[in-house]
Amino acid sequence: MTPRTVLTIAGSDSGGGAGIQADLKVFAALGAYGTSVLTAVTAQNTQGVDAVLPLPPRTITEQMDSVLADFTVSAVKTGMLGTPAVADAVAQAARDGRLPQLVVDPVLVATSGHRLGVVEAVERLLPYARVATPNCAEAAAITGRPVDDVAAMVVAAEALAAGGPEHVVVTGGDLDGDEAVDVLCGGGVTTVLRGPRVDTRHTHGTGCSFSAAIAVRLAFGDPVPAAVGTAKEYVLRALTGGRGWELGAGRGPLDHFGWSA
Repeated sequence: MTPRTVLTIAGSDSGGGAGIQADLKVFAALGAYGTSVLTAVTAQNTQGVDAVLPLPPRTITEQMDSVLADFTVSAVKTGMLGTPAVADAVAQAARDGRLPQLVVDPVLVATSGHRLGVVEAVERLLPYARVATPNCAEAAAITGRPVDDVAAMVVAAEALAAGGPEHVVVTGGDLDGDEAVDVLCGGGVTTVLRGPRVDTRHTHGTGCSFSAAIAVRLAFGDPVPAAVGTAKEYVLRALTGGRGWELGAGRGPLDHFGWSA
């Protein structure tokens, strides 16, 4: 059978652990055909981001036009957009109904702490999202209020869901504790999702991988809660598989393909 096609609109990670590279790995690992629109070129590795070169909005539009004219895309996810102008180009395609099952990962800061995006860019896309997946720091930046515990995650998820996205998942992997807690809000229902926390420093690309996995499952027709649950399980396996790896000297990548299973 012809595989489902999923599109990622994001920046490049020269270290291969996050961004476009991670998204395409997740798509392949979960049985989808991956296409891509590059928003920026970065010079980075496991220790940090050394440089960022945003691409012109016209180039983003031309890439989208090429992919969407030739492939039947079943779901789309966005990552690093970089500038409001780039976000406007993507939002125009969403307004035109060309970006089905849109998952918005509001990439604002890399794992290393390097700023990769601006809140204004993310806000351009949130009204068109089937699912938005901010982490606690991103949810705090967008809502303008601290998000440092589960109760605050619930408040942030509900506030963001009221502002446009059909569903919001505030991810809590960066919080302390023995559990990895995420909060899903949508359709008037808020659910706290709990799972084991993996003891590892190798978390580079976790957010990208989570949102990419959601997009794949939406492409296959899963309802949002099921897609989020499957994505959470996938990231748990990928974190577990990569925790003993020694790829780079910093925060290393995940085991996207289950090589260490």
